Amino acid sequence: MNIVVGITGGIAAYKAVGVVRALVLAGHDVHVVVTENALRFVGRPTLEAISRNAVHSDLYEGVAEVRHVAIGQAAQLIVVAPATANTIAKLAIGLADDLLGNTILASTAPIVIAPAMHTEMWQHPATQANIETLLKRGVIVVGPASGQLTGNDSGPGRMADPETIVTAAIERIRLSRNLAGLRVLVTAGGTREPLDPVRFIGNRSSGKQGLAIAEAAARRGATVTLIAAHLENSLAADVAASVETVVANTALAVEAAVNAKLSECDVVIMAAAIADYRPVTISESKIKKDAVGNTLELSLVRNPDILTGISAIARSDQVIIGFAAEIEGDDTVLIELGREKLERKGCDYLILNRVGWDEGFGTDTNRIVVFDRAGTIVGEASGSKLAIAEHILDLITPISWQG
Repeated sequence: MNIVVGITGGIAAYKAVGVVRALVLAGHDVHVVVTENALRFVGRPTLEAISRNAVHSDLYEGVAEVRHVAIGQAAQLIVVAPATANTIAKLAIGLADDLLGNTILASTAPIVIAPAMHTEMWQHPATQANIETLLKRGVIVVGPASGQLTGNDSGPGRMADPETIVTAAIERIRLSRNLAGLRVLVTAGGTREPLDPVRFIGNRSSGKQGLAIAEAAARRGATVTLIAAHLENSLAADVAASVETVVANTALAVEAAVNAKLSECDVVIMAAAIADYRPVTISESKIKKDAVGNTLELSLVRNPDILTGISAIARSDQVIIGFAAEIEGDDTVLIELGREKLERKGCDYLILNRVGWDEGFGTDTNRIVVFDRAGTIVGEASGSKLAIAEHILDLITPISWQG
């Protein structure tokens, strides 16, 4: 596996040599990206000899090959050890003023960081807030440990031992490919039920959560088919090339696409917001308000319940996962609504999330509760939709890979 080890400017930088060596001995292709300050603590020749690759530090070298983004694009895992308070702050706000920052921003690979700093710096509210931000994005934080620091200081802030960091990295690698060989079907976006050639009944779903799940599953090695209802324009252009995409704008089109692919799939994740109703008739020409008058009456018919339908016919070795978006503000009532919906749907897992004017639909974050088939809450998570996607895949993996 292609692993980037980022080394930043702290006294613990010398320990990073052990991290690089262990990853190389484990058979990985390790590329070291150092900050200029890191080179004050550990030498380039040492790192090149241990990694068996050239060490990179200059943002402006390798311009012809666009190295400032190419390293990150090729990475399958990034480990930052040590991660200083300054580096953690830059990661939290997305600052890219050096090669390491550019590498991380240009990568979709999972990230493991090993903080190292004095106790007061680690405990400072700013650092803790930055760590919380990174955790919500799915970054794995290893340590820090407590112990002797530089000078006479002792306390939390010591970089975790190299073997601890490597163990966490190897585990993240295992998770990062733990869907290899599985075929995953994901629906995303909101359906649009046409009234006439220019108008439709729809919803505010952007497709961000479903797309995040599809791309996270692909990164974990799954063969992924995305059945895309309406996606935000920027999202539609960003679907990974590794994800097969089938466009299905209406509920009936989604149903047909899902049924066509169902027998091929090991896991189905129904994240799309499917319209409950569609117009009985669709006008072939634009409905003119002057001809209709002040009141337009629509006759709607109920759409098929796709999740219930596929849950009823799924094989025993298939995992079917549904989403339930509810607007209920009371958490206790919300949970009961989720359990009632789970009983009706008959799926293996139900992911419940609250939506509203400024929550769920169209936002970059989400908050979920996950039920298993028995109605037991098996997970709760909040954060970015990418972090939510990883959480969902972590939950379903133990069942899906045994299927």
